[in-house]
Amino acid sequence: MTTREAAAELDRNDPLAAARKWFLVPPGTVYLDGNSLGALSAGVPERMRRVVAEQWGEHLIGGWYEDGWWDAPLRVGDRIGRLLGAAPGQTVAGDSTSVQLFNSLVAAARLRPGRDVLLMDAAGFPTDRYLAASVARLLGLELREAPMPEFADALADCGDRLAVATASAVDFRTGELWDLAGLTGSTHRAGGVVVWDVSHAAGAVPLAVDRDGIDFAVGCGYKFLSGGPGAPAFGYAARRHHEHLDQPLTGWNGHADPFAMTPDYRPAEGIGRYRIGTPAVLSLLALDAALDVFDGIDLRRLRAKSLSLSRFFIACVDEHLAGRGFELVTPREDERRGSQLTLSHPEAGRLMAAMIERGFTGDVRPPNLLRFGLNGLYLSHAEILATVDALRSLT
Repeated sequence: MTTREAAAELDRNDPLAAARKWFLVPPGTVYLDGNSLGALSAGVPERMRRVVAEQWGEHLIGGWYEDGWWDAPLRVGDRIGRLLGAAPGQTVAGDSTSVQLFNSLVAAARLRPGRDVLLMDAAGFPTDRYLAASVARLLGLELREAPMPEFADALADCGDRLAVATASAVDFRTGELWDLAGLTGSTHRAGGVVVWDVSHAAGAVPLAVDRDGIDFAVGCGYKFLSGGPGAPAFGYAARRHHEHLDQPLTGWNGHADPFAMTPDYRPAEGIGRYRIGTPAVLSLLALDAALDVFDGIDLRRLRAKSLSLSRFFIACVDEHLAGRGFELVTPREDERRGSQLTLSHPEAGRLMAAMIERGFTGDVRPPNLLRFGLNGLYLSHAEILATVDALRSLT
């Protein structure tokens, strides 16, 4: 069932087919790199024109209050929080993922004084690993690493020394989705605090940070959230921790009375203390505009679409690419896949360069991985079949 007719039938029955018009994907492009940089949302250009020409151009400094710039980190944070399964008042948007992760790791460790182990995913995103190592040096913690399939056992092995565990919700190379609820529970049973990087899951996989008891989560705004290159990141801190949050980056925006300009820092109430410096307003409002596409979208339906795309992709690979050097790296089980499919091939670099010339935009992770992001809001099954046909013609 990997014919053009089968793809057309799946697309005819796609309840999210109309969402394609919400994105400005260039004609002739099959965009399979939304797991790195989401496509431009159609509403962003006009929103940015108004922000620049009317709010900044006409209101000048008055925009901080007339146009709600000052509250934007909290307002946009709550919009993202909904996609994470977080109740309002627990998520802030602003700064980079690196900054949010550093802030969260230190704050998490300070919630467990007397414990001295920081456990992280041994194959995590490089920046996450660099920052975890830096935090360990800064706080005098012992940094331990464990592969994700062995993470639960590693948590138990830490005993009463575990302070913080940190990992990515989705493996950025393979697209494998980990058991956030189960590993969070294992962290808590060991007495530790968990910090999840959900950059490759937010806006694509339904999350339940409140229900699952997650302590902290961070992520970027430019992948499946389509906030634009370098879009602000977000940080989630569970409400039960707010009173005791002692993060290292105590910027003036997180002060209880920022415009008093007092010499000493006094943290704001609640998640407001998670704000750091002055937000990059233009980028933040571009992200805000991009989030409009999620209004009224049931993430369970979006998840069903991405799983349908990946199942169809896997079937096409099995049928049309057998014997051509391709190996499926992403798990076949639905519950173990994010919204990305990864293939290995000895000539991955050559193949992707040729694919991009033909209008199929994916990416490569050395030495041999071809990654394809499967955004259910703007991809079709017909485009998946066309992608596999192009790969077949090149091998």
